[in-house]
Amino acid sequence: AFSLSRQCKSQCINYGRYCAPDPEQDFSSGYEGKDVVIENLRQLCVFKVANETNKPWLWWDYVTDFQIRCPMKEKKYNKECADVVIRALGLDGKKIEKCMGDPNADEDNPVLKEEQEAQVGKGSRGDVTILPTLVVNDRQYRGKLAKGAVLKAICAGFEETTEPAVCLSGVATSVADVETNECLDNNGGCWQDKATNLTACKDTFRGRVCECPLVDGVQFKGDGYSHCEASGSGRCKINNGGCWHDARDGHAYSACLDDGNGKCQCPPGFKGDGVKNCEG
Repeated sequence: AFSLSRQCKSQCINYGRYCAPDPEQDFSSGYEGKDVVIENLRQLCVFKVANETNKPWLWWDYVTDFQIRCPMKEKKYNKECADVVIRALGLDGKKIEKCMGDPNADEDNPVLKEEQEAQVGKGSRGDVTILPTLVVNDRQYRGKLAKGAVLKAICAGFEETTEPAVCLSGVATSVADVETNECLDNNGGCWQDKATNLTACKDTFRGRVCECPLVDGVQFKGDGYSHCEASGSGRCKINNGGCWHDARDGHAYSACLDDGNGKCQCPPGFKGDGVKNCEG
């Protein structure tokens, strides 16, 4: 049977179930296809273990470090070098080994079988024919498999204003220049109150949106571009609701009415517009 042939044994694991072409196209020397399959399996298990420890970014660190520290041309593409990288990243090597299973067993490997099934195209997505392949929102990613490029593709998959903080500028990340914070330039053309340091400009991965803010439970209302004002209960806590206020003879006076109507009205005994002045 072919599964017992020299070619199959050198290019496949688990009795011919999972194979890769000879990386050096030379069956007589150097690394074999099964070495590539085993490393692919190891990387899948690193991904699983890293996610279980709530440190998914360690997968990126592993594949990057393995490529740098364990190249084929230096004869370091092997388990020993992989273990060094795994230990350096603080990953649990025993869990990874258990996840990988026995490549010589005449049975399916659960991790690789699941990966094969996931590669079958469904709906508008085609089959995965090249590994590694990245899928974002059930669409195959076409581009460079580098941290910055992949992060941009993932961030672009979120609806505007729902993207996580890592997609926005000003966030500590190893990936620079993910996007430009348009709110830093002329406040993005949105409303702002410099006196209270409030703004309607909200940075997004695609650009910016002008939305009146929610501050300390108080919702501002307006178009977000030229006008926003506090409304509802509690609005007087924010810059006195934009109304007149003063202190006289140890007493505080305010034209802000916390009744939800958003109006400014001079207190009893005072007259004025309630916004800029009240005389009494």
